[in-house]
Amino acid sequence: MPGTYLTRAGYEKLVKDLEALRKRRTELSKEIGEAREKGDLKENAEYHAAKERQAEILRRIQDTEEKLQSAQLIDDLNIPKDVVQIGVRVTLLESDSQEEFTWVLVGPEESDPGNGKISVYAPLAQGILGRKVGEEVPVELPVGKKKFKILKTEPAL
Repeated sequence: MPGTYLTRAGYEKLVKDLEALRKRRTELSKEIGEAREKGDLKENAEYHAAKERQAEILRRIQDTEEKLQSAQLIDDLNIPKDVVQIGVRVTLLESDSQEEFTWVLVGPEESDPGNGKISVYAPLAQGILGRKVGEEVPVELPVGKKKFKILKTEPAL
């Protein structure tokens, strides 16, 4: 699995999520034990439902542990000035509308477009990654090709 890019805050959130999942796993073990005591397991819906929830929690624990093990903290990356890359806040000017947009480029785990954070795998980010301030870049978006001028970059973390 390739590295998971995370900010320090994103890493700490995953650690807290993992703690909560482990706590839930313990609670589910108790629920399964109580359901088991209620008799015939073949027809015990409560038991089967708890086992299904437990399997889902175990899968999520494993996924979270893998992400944490492969995590590369964006704050630890050496971010050059004036280059668009992960961990950078980039301000763009859309050529046709003359509208300015500002986005922080993050790993997919922390993508939150409503709060100005887009994944480096988003079409817009893919079109501008590695480009420099001042460049005009044509980007193929789901709504068609648009041209953006890179106005400014700055470390976002």
